[in-house]
Formats: sequence, structure tokens, C-alpha cells
Amino acid sequence: MKTPALQLTYEEASLKLIVVNLPVISQLLYQMPTFTPKDIADYYDQTLPHYRFWWKMKQSKAIHYGIWDDETSNFREALHNTNHQMAAFVGVEPNSRVMDAGCGVGGAAFFLASTFDCKVDGISLSNRQVQLAKGLSEKLNLQKLTHFQVANYNETPFENNSFDLIWACESLCYANDKDTFLAEAHRLLKPGGKIVLSDYFLTEKGTADEQLLMKSWGETWAISQFNEITAFRKALQRNGFTLVENKDFTAQIYQSSRRMYWAYLIGALPSILYNLTHNTSRFAKHHYLSGKFQFLALKEKLWEYRIVVVQKVG
Repeated sequence: MKTPALQLTYEEASLKLIVVNLPVISQLLYQMPTFTPKDIADYYDQTLPHYRFWWKMKQSKAIHYGIWDDETSNFREALHNTNHQMAAFVGVEPNSRVMDAGCGVGGAAFFLASTFDCKVDGISLSNRQVQLAKGLSEKLNLQKLTHFQVANYNETPFENNSFDLIWACESLCYANDKDTFLAEAHRLLKPGGKIVLSDYFLTEKGTADEQLLMKSWGETWAISQFNEITAFRKALQRNGFTLVENKDFTAQIYQSSRRMYWAYLIGALPSILYNLTHNTSRFAKHHYLSGKFQFLALKEKLWEYRIVVVQKVG
């Protein structure tokens, strides 16, 4: 006697099809929002108190990932080490003119001015960051070497061939169109000028992002388009740049990423309670979740932290 073939009902077959293709369907249904320059400025303006506290900003003057090595013993030293590593990779020349694209509160500009006598123009979309940087510049007596203003690095007020170096610490990720950023950088740099950048780059697995961790992280930080190294290489070629250095520092920022995860665990309940009793601003409301998403995404090997140096051709 033959066993009758199993037959799926229409409903069962439909459900099976959905389950099998769930990662693809989730990608189609979940569209990453496109954040405008105003959104990015709002993000940094609204979350500045968080950075003041968790990044010990009064001492560190930094809001980026810290690079840990045998010479660093605490988070503040790791934050400063990021500047040292970027400077070493690009080979900063004394008395260079530098544009800090996404200057934050001025930490890198002060480092370049005090260490190399560079003249630094720092630009940011955030007025609160710029005002804080100006105040710190006066306190440090670096007004002659550092200048800060609100500006978009995709469309700056500077003349052609103005800079020897463009410094971009964790800011390229905010360029929704990398070509636009590179075209403006090419206009601003002198012949042979360089860009040094540290930033987050998607892995192949991160591009798929089946668990939507990268997209969730991006939403909490107002990032629309994370970098992808292959696409970035092509953009460099299109815009007259050659790749000089490209080094993976993911292992060295792991401790910084984990520290942000601990901040999420510590701050989750207070943040939830605060949000229930206050009219919290758009980005500040869910900012604590970024510590969770970025660390889980790192553990899943969805992104890498890289320092990249590129040079203007001609």
C-alpha cells in the first residue's frame, strides 16, 4: 500500500514561502530613512548632553570611538589615540592648512594646532558644537590657529585649492552621496593634497543586514548610508583620488564599542522612565539604544572600523 503524498494547503504553502523569504521581505518592508543635514544637526544638538557625560567631553573634547593599544590605559587616552593614529597614517606636515570635516567640539583641531602648528578650519552642521568649540579655542589660546563655523562639507565657503589636508573622523558616514563629498574635497585640496578618515565600513554580511541591526543603529545616530569599501574605491576613482592607506582597526575599537554597550545597559531603565515623564526630543529619546545596536552589529561582524588615507591626483 502506497503512502499518499503530503499536500500543503494554500495557506500552509503561503506561510512556508513567507518564512523562507523573511530576510528578503524584511529588507523590502524596512526602508532606511534619509536624514537631511538639518536632521543630523538636530541629532548632535539634542544628544550633546549624553556625549558630555559618557565621553567625559570636558576632558576628552571628543565624541568618537577610542582606539586601544598597549599604550592606552583608559577611555580618554583611547579617544586621544584615535587622533594620533590618524595623524601618523597620513603623515601630518607642520604648518599645514587643514579642514576638519565634521569637527565636533574641536578636539582634533586643537590636537593638530598644538602638535603640528596647523591652521585648522573646523566645520559642523551643529551650531551647539561650533559654539562649544569656539569657547574651548579661547580657553586653550588657540584662536589664531583654529576657526570654527557652521557649514556643510558637501558645499563649503572655501576657495579652490585651499587645503593641504582634509580630516574626517567618523563623518563620512553622514554623506548620503559619497561622490558629492569627494567632489567638493577634490575642489578644496591643493594638488597632491590628502584626506584622512576614520569611519565605519559595512562588511558583506553587514550589507545584507538580515537582523536590521545596522539600520536600527543608523536610525539612532541619523546615519542614512554607511560606508562600503568597494563602492568607496569606485567613488575615489570617479572623483580623482587614489587610495594610499586602508587599515582595519576593528579589534582596537572593540573595547570602546563594548563600553557603549555597558552604557546602554546602565542607562536603559533611567532613559525609559525619563521618557515617560518628559517630552524628550526626537533623537535623545532613543539614543540609549545605539549602544546596543552598534555592539551587537560589531559582534555579528556587520561592520569594521577603518582608517583610510586617499590622495588627490594631479
